[in-house]
Amino acid sequence: MALVPMLTDNQADARARTVFDDIRATRGTDYINNIWRALANDPAQLQATWSEVKRVMAPGALDALTKELIYIAVSAANNCSYCLHTHTASARAKGMSEAMFSELMQVVYLASLTNRIAIGLQVETDARYTQPPAPVA
Repeated sequence: MALVPMLTDNQADARARTVFDDIRATRGTDYINNIWRALANDPAQLQATWSEVKRVMAPGALDALTKELIYIAVSAANNCSYCLHTHTASARAKGMSEAMFSELMQVVYLASLTNRIAIGLQVETDARYTQPPAPVA
């Protein structure tokens, strides 16, 4: 159960409703996810978070599906059920197959395993991996 109310459009203040309208327009849907309805309790945080989502998830060097796959991996590592569910749905809508999801979860498992081993053993990073990349000519 959420610790704050999921505000409806009628309950949200004008600033939050403006963000809701932008979410609808940007995503081409009438649906407002619960995360945004929860954040509407703090319109400044809602606006800041939505702005950051639009900036980071916008087209760039990484394609939209890759960004969703990364989001899923980090959400799995952070044990965020909400984000796992919503971003898995988004990744599937962007073309993620069940085979891709399975392989992604295997990578998450492997990274978690080897991260814990390296942390537990306090393995020092090889010098060759700590040097800045050479300038591109």
